[in-house]
Amino acid sequence: MATGAEQAHGAAAPGMPQLDFTTFPNQIFWLVVTLVVIYLVLTRLAIPRIATVLAERRGTVANDLATAEELKLKAQEAEATYEKALADARAEAQKIVAEARAEINRDLDAANARAEAEIAARLAESETRIAAIRDTATENVRAVARETAVEVARAILPAAASDPAALVSAVDRRMEMEGGA
Repeated sequence: MATGAEQAHGAAAPGMPQLDFTTFPNQIFWLVVTLVVIYLVLTRLAIPRIATVLAERRGTVANDLATAEELKLKAQEAEATYEKALADARAEAQKIVAEARAEINRDLDAANARAEAEIAARLAESETRIAAIRDTATENVRAVARETAVEVARAILPAAASDPAALVSAVDRRMEMEGGA
């Protein structure tokens, strides 16, 4: 029993409509038309836009690389200038340190010379005072020794006390032998 729809179509074999060989020429025509339209759209619109974008990117990359190279050269020049300025500053600092050191040494030598001169002057003055004190002390000792010798001689030998000049002369000789004069 066939239904009304089946009778209207006739006795068609059931199956997939894509595999119905009677519609192949029509499908092939529309396939070719679609491929030609896609080809034309791609060649006229999409591919030129893509090529333009790629060319712009290449140009941008090339410009960026050139700019980077310029900046690199400028940075190297700036670094060289900085290194030269740093070396000059170090040399100047060493020169200033050497000059300061030389000036300090000159001042130190002058101060040492003044101190040595002052010490020598004080030493000479002290030696002069010591010599004067020693001479005074020696004279005082001689005077006391003379007086003591005369007094002892008078006490022991009253006859020897009659010649005090001989006693004084004997005391002086004895002191000279001892290194007192």
